[in-house]
Amino acid sequence: MQQSNAHRLQVVLPGDALPVYEHKLKLGPGLIQDEDQIIAVKGGVLKHQPAGNKYWVESNQRRYVAATGDPIIGVITQKGGEFFRVDIGAAHSAVLSYYAFENATKRYRPNHDVGTLIYARISQANKDMEPELECVNPATGRADGYGELKGGQVAKCSLGLARRLLETETPILKDLGDHIPFETAIGLNGRIWINADTTKNTIVVINAIKDSEKYPESQSRQVVSNHLSKW
Repeated sequence: MQQSNAHRLQVVLPGDALPVYEHKLKLGPGLIQDEDQIIAVKGGVLKHQPAGNKYWVESNQRRYVAATGDPIIGVITQKGGEFFRVDIGAAHSAVLSYYAFENATKRYRPNHDVGTLIYARISQANKDMEPELECVNPATGRADGYGELKGGQVAKCSLGLARRLLETETPILKDLGDHIPFETAIGLNGRIWINADTTKNTIVVINAIKDSEKYPESQSRQVVSNHLSKW
């Protein structure tokens, strides 16, 4: 694939073959590699992220499909002998090993209760198996923000909005940060977590982020102003 703006606007359908002209690239949701071709497995707009040279298909699908490398927000639903079972909003729950945390050992294992909110990374995704999660950055071996999300509130958003918030320079987060200090975690499974200094500000941030999807980025400051004026 050649890096160009045209690819960002290219519409693909399931089964479309896209020739590969470079070797070092990453494939996101909606694409698989078959020998010397990239094959689209779902319909949508072909997107490209220069950082990491990543390609994916963005569509309006409602249910999240796990993809290796995706950061997600999940809820622990079950504790087993060696793992947690986690709801990630997909067709199947995911598995999170007790040892997939920073500094975890047989003697020291994380003790999270059912209902705990977790920010994790999809370490392995296969259509024939449950997705596997990890709460460490594989490049550093450290948590680097992954792990339990304490306080704050979690809300659902479209999968397209989640990806734009995480992988592009969307102004809404910066414009909100100019008025309200807050922490955020964004899951590509269509969940966002916000922790501001007050419940009111947390709600303002969540509502403004979700509302921003309806407007062009040039109106980001106006969206923020509208939501601030309601309180």
